[in-house]
Amino acid sequence: MLPSLPLLLALPFLMAVAVAAFPRSSRSTAAWLAALAPLGGLAILGWLTPAIMEGQVVRSLMPWLPQIGLDFALRLDGLAWMFAGMVLGIGALVVLYARYYLSSQDNAHRFYCYLLLFMGAMLGMVISGNLLLLMVFWEMTSISSFLLIGFWSHRKDAREGARMALVITGGGGLALLGGVLLIGRIVGSFDLDVVLAAGDQIRASALYPYALFLVLAGIFTKSAQFPFHFWLPHAMAAPTPVSAYLHSATMVKAGVFLLARLHPALAGTDLFFYTVSGIGALTLLIGAWNAIFQHDLKGLLAYSTISHLGLITLLFGLSTPMAVVAGVFHILNHATFKASLFMAAGIIDHETGTRDMRKLGGLRRLMPFTSALAIIASLAMAGIPLLNGFLSKEMLFAEALTAGGPGTMRTAVSIAALLAGVFGVAYSLRFVHDTFFGPGPHDLDRVPHEPPRWMKVPVEILVVICVAVGIAPALTVAPVLHAAAGSILGAAMPEYSLSVWHGFNLPLAMSAIGVVGGVALYFGLRKLINLHGVQNTATGRNVFHAQLDTVSALAMRLTNGIANGSLQRMLLGLVLVAITVAAAPYIANPASPNWTRPQSMPLLGWALWLVMMACAVATLRVYKQRLLAVLLVGGVGLMVSLTFVFLSAPDLALTQLLVEMVTLVLMLLGMNYLPAQSGPERPRWRKQRDAVIAIIAGAGLGALAYSAMTLPPNTMAGEMLARALPEAYGQNVVNVILVDFRGFDTFGEITVFGIAALVVHALLRRTRMAPEQIMPGPPIKLPVPADLAQIMFPLTLTVSIFLFLRGHNAPGGGFIAGLVLAVPLLIQYVIQGTASVESRFGFDYIRCIGMGLLIALLSGSASMLFGVPFLTSGHLDLHLPLIGEVPLASAIGFDIGVYLVVFGGAMLMLSMMGTVKPSRTRTARRGEIDLQRRSARTGEMH
Repeated sequence: MLPSLPLLLALPFLMAVAVAAFPRSSRSTAAWLAALAPLGGLAILGWLTPAIMEGQVVRSLMPWLPQIGLDFALRLDGLAWMFAGMVLGIGALVVLYARYYLSSQDNAHRFYCYLLLFMGAMLGMVISGNLLLLMVFWEMTSISSFLLIGFWSHRKDAREGARMALVITGGGGLALLGGVLLIGRIVGSFDLDVVLAAGDQIRASALYPYALFLVLAGIFTKSAQFPFHFWLPHAMAAPTPVSAYLHSATMVKAGVFLLARLHPALAGTDLFFYTVSGIGALTLLIGAWNAIFQHDLKGLLAYSTISHLGLITLLFGLSTPMAVVAGVFHILNHATFKASLFMAAGIIDHETGTRDMRKLGGLRRLMPFTSALAIIASLAMAGIPLLNGFLSKEMLFAEALTAGGPGTMRTAVSIAALLAGVFGVAYSLRFVHDTFFGPGPHDLDRVPHEPPRWMKVPVEILVVICVAVGIAPALTVAPVLHAAAGSILGAAMPEYSLSVWHGFNLPLAMSAIGVVGGVALYFGLRKLINLHGVQNTATGRNVFHAQLDTVSALAMRLTNGIANGSLQRMLLGLVLVAITVAAAPYIANPASPNWTRPQSMPLLGWALWLVMMACAVATLRVYKQRLLAVLLVGGVGLMVSLTFVFLSAPDLALTQLLVEMVTLVLMLLGMNYLPAQSGPERPRWRKQRDAVIAIIAGAGLGALAYSAMTLPPNTMAGEMLARALPEAYGQNVVNVILVDFRGFDTFGEITVFGIAALVVHALLRRTRMAPEQIMPGPPIKLPVPADLAQIMFPLTLTVSIFLFLRGHNAPGGGFIAGLVLAVPLLIQYVIQGTASVESRFGFDYIRCIGMGLLIALLSGSASMLFGVPFLTSGHLDLHLPLIGEVPLASAIGFDIGVYLVVFGGAMLMLSMMGTVKPSRTRTARRGEIDLQRRSARTGEMH
């Protein structure tokens, strides 16, 4: 049973890769591939359901970073099972709905990739058994939701809504991380089982208030609670399938999920009671009141979502066992009727071309079936009897009347609940009346009609659930509710009844008052004011942008003060910071180094050292002659490489030599982008200052290097030497360190290298030469060097593969092999030109980087399937005919990823720097310069 949880989590990510791997497949194929993830996940959940219903907790544990308490621990109890079912069930319906909603101009494959990425992040969050792992997936939901909200990136409101959601929820994520770290400090573990069992210890700690407020900040920002609620209405710029998924059942429910998840550990104090219930009540009323005056269908639903999230937060804040049950129940109810309403709003927008209720009306005649579905879901949202929303609203009224605390608190909560009931009926009535009744529609650019048959199916399924739960709750939702609430409350689980009729009582009277009051409020407002003429002010948005502008202005002033475009100033700051950080420990604890007596250096070593010094000093003398200076710097690098040879470090020598070759070409290509004339000479005092700083930095670095080289052998290096062969199955310790012992660091480094290459590509792919830089005449042909370069390539490819294959046991490896392959190809670029080389080889360097990172990640993650940490090596001895025994370590897969990233990244940067194209405009190509129109940077015409 244990492998089922990793498979459940992996399905969305695997299907996202599958969808991305077939970008030219049909939209239906992409939808089917995307649907396999939620459907397969639901099958796994169904298999695990009997165990969950018996009260068991299904667990899966794989060590990841045990030193910091981070394990890849997955945990499925009743609450996680319920949320996983919501994520997968509504996710499957959204995949089907999006197939018919997205237009032919929308990139469906990209949409499904983003959707599956978010689905996987949500699944990971709800089934995480470790708080640090939960944080990883929490941040993934923020990033993937940013991509989904901003899917229509050509629209300003989509970009703005995505940025606002990311800033607010990302800031809350930082606060939540602080709270999680404090909880881990209090408890001594990040394991969820340990944390949930340590509620008394957490509440008794002096750090409890700080941990509580940090955790609540993350919860409130994610679930759009006051005062962070304003981002949610602006997220409605996303495609409606995104709104139906993120803003009904998943993203906005992540906060209340965490509130329910940590309820046993954090609830039970007055601080929790007043803070959570107070914020929940405020959000409940603010969202409900604002929903009445919205003109956009999705805007009304967004504010109603804010209100219902406030209702759930209020119930968890009250903290009584029945309030917790009611909170869990309303999470389910709200997900069903709100997802169906968002989809119905999307259908209306899809068929009418607008979501503005001022242009709608009378749609019941033109779209009768859709109207019936939307009206039923609206009545469920309003809490009308025989629908699911009525049951959880009754529970709210009952808990408000029996709320703890002083009598004034009970009165305040009861009034807030009653007002929310009135407002809920009012905005639900406006949604129904202004859209489906009355005159209209008008000013539309098309004739509305019913949508395609399968586009309505998701709405139909959700509406049927609303009705079924409302009529027969004990037969439909009771087992789910019992399992989910029981996993929170444990032994405190109360006895309760989900009967539709409980007799005439005060909660029923409050429901009746809410319905009558809501109808009266809506029609009263229509008589008193012109609802269609109300101008909504985006106060939250304005405050957000004002604060963002203030922060941006301060950042700009700071940046201009530090980074004013002077490379010398940036290097000066970098070196000074490095000196300070390196010297701080010695200044705090002064101690004389215990250096051993140096060994005598042979004549060859002195010769290398003298040549290196001569090249370095000569560079300072001829720095104005750029080409000569670059060649002299290359000479320094060559001497460093020979020094490694002298010190018996062939791996380092080979790496340094290849890096020097590539860097030399890179610097020569970079001269294209330098001004023709150097800047004015710097004052003498600045040269003296720089010389002093350089001497201090160089002396300090030399002292550190000497200290490291004179350490006794029984250090970490000795341990690496002893463990390399028996544990990592490799004799080349340098390569073993890179792909095994410090493989996670290497993965981060190749990721950064790949990102740097993509940044260079993004910056230079549209760069054009200024007219005055264009050399007249055709390119010079060099046939003999070109032929030699072509002959060299297969030979160098063979050497590259040889170095790669031997890298685990002898000098070589993926990094060296990638550079060896890049050098001859680079020579062909220089001699024959980009067009000639790429027409013959056709390398896609960007895809090469992506494939390399993916291979490295998958090969490193494969070990986790066997219950061992990321990148743990395995070993296999193959007996091949004629060849004999071939030892293979699993790290070769990771090294293949390094090989591809290094080759692709190096070639992408070098090819982009060497292929600056002439301007596209005719006047620029003729060399005619108009200073009023030509860009001073690129030569392009304005």
